[in-house]
Amino acid sequence: MAKLYRDRDGKLTVLRRKTVAIIGYGIQGRAHALCLRDSGVKVVAAELEGSPGWKNAEADETPVTSAAEAASQGDVIALLTQDHIQPAVYRDAIAPNLKRGNALMFAHGFNIHYNQIVPPDNVDVFMVAPKGPGSLVRAEFEKGRGVPALVAVHQDATGKALEVALAYAKALGATRAGVLETTFEEETETDLFGEQAVLCGGVTELIKAGFETLVDAGYQPECAYYEVLHELKLIVDLIQAHGINGMRRRVSDTAEYGDITRGPRVIGPEAREAMEDLLAEIQSGEFAREWILENRANRPVLTRLRQSEGEHLIEEVGPKLRKMMPWLQE
Repeated sequence: MAKLYRDRDGKLTVLRRKTVAIIGYGIQGRAHALCLRDSGVKVVAAELEGSPGWKNAEADETPVTSAAEAASQGDVIALLTQDHIQPAVYRDAIAPNLKRGNALMFAHGFNIHYNQIVPPDNVDVFMVAPKGPGSLVRAEFEKGRGVPALVAVHQDATGKALEVALAYAKALGATRAGVLETTFEEETETDLFGEQAVLCGGVTELIKAGFETLVDAGYQPECAYYEVLHELKLIVDLIQAHGINGMRRRVSDTAEYGDITRGPRVIGPEAREAMEDLLAEIQSGEFAREWILENRANRPVLTRLRQSEGEHLIEEVGPKLRKMMPWLQE
């Protein structure tokens, strides 16, 4: 079992003697900055001048400047831009301003694990990865609660990297819920696998396959949409709140019987073998190389696939039906 850290394990005094530079004032960066600030930590944000992130920081009264200037001010430098942007930001703005004893903080391990960012050996490198979007991190913090997080230390130059990491997690409210210890390797590989095999890739393909099966059989696209996409949230919410068996106890016996007897026919040996292949590509670095090259080539494959996916019939039906349900946007 993973080691679990709680509120007593994080000491905010460790951070109150430091400045945290938040590189990227997006959904996650804004939440980190505001929670750190409200925990008594000095924060400076980095954004492109005039960008929405810059304007949001100004509206929040968070000091905001360039990435290079923020890095020069920061004792802890949190890279919270998108993964594919981080290496260039690190190379151009952060690396020239790193000082011995600084700490680099990540919320995802991709660029460290796949050597797209290779810090000098005189700085700490750690991760605090909340298991929820920035909006939820902030909302739970304001309620006096917290979102669970993962913590990992990749490089401990000062001998205090874990201490600083746990203080950072406490400042986000994460230690109120619980912080599990992991490694950059484990977090990165399980995160990518979850996205590809289940949360994004697996779910969206399952939805489209179900939709197409019903429409091809002559059923109305609207009815197909409701049954295979719209009602998915009900099931996911039940699973998240009560677990798989808890969900089964809260749906009809007919649904439970169909689940247990027919589900394995859909997700059978072939699907499991495909999952093993995906995991092998992640572990070997094959997927990372492909994604890195895709970005360097200006994303030709992603651009083409975005267009074709946007033209699917389910994307024509969905907006019309969602207009009937204004509560979805609330």
